[in-house]
Amino acid sequence: MKWRVILEPDPETNEWAVWCPELPGCISAGTTQQDAFDAIREAIALYLQPDAIERLPGAVICEVVIG
Repeated sequence: MKWRVILEPDPETNEWAVWCPELPGCISAGTTQQDAFDAIREAIALYLQPDAIERLPGAVICEVVIG
C-alpha cells in the first residue's frame, strides 16, 4: 500500500519533519531525510495496526469496502 508523505526541514532543530496527510496525527522526524522517511514508515505501520476491540456478547465484526 502506498501513502503520501511530506518531508519538511525544521529550521529550529535542523532535522526533518515528516507527516502523512491521509493519516491525522501520523508524524515523525529524523536527522536526515532518510532517517525521517524510515521513521514515518514505522509510524504508519503502527498507526494502521488494529487495536483490540472489546465488544458485548452477540456483537458482530464486519468489514466495509469503499470503491
